[in-house]
Amino acid sequence: MAETRKEEFQKYLEKSGVIDTLTKVLVNLYEAPEKPQNAINFIKESMGPPAPGGDVEKLQAQVKEQAVLLEQKDKEIEELKQKLAALTEEQKKAE
Repeated sequence: MAETRKEEFQKYLEKSGVIDTLTKVLVNLYEAPEKPQNAINFIKESMGPPAPGGDVEKLQAQVKEQAVLLEQKDKEIEELKQKLAALTEEQKKAE
């Protein structure tokens, strides 16, 4: 059973191009005339730029910021609704 899962996973990696990409990156690292001090950074850079907005921490910070702004806007909307209701009531009394 475990062997089947392993084979399925390997096929998945092959189909998605992961094995080819990793092989190319590792070959580039192997063939580099001067080995980089940080192999992990070399691999990351060789893999290409991250997906747009791929920085998880940055996205989490943006979500928190947007949540705060949303809360502020919700309060503002509620205040404006109350003002509108008060003005509408005043107008009815004036008529």
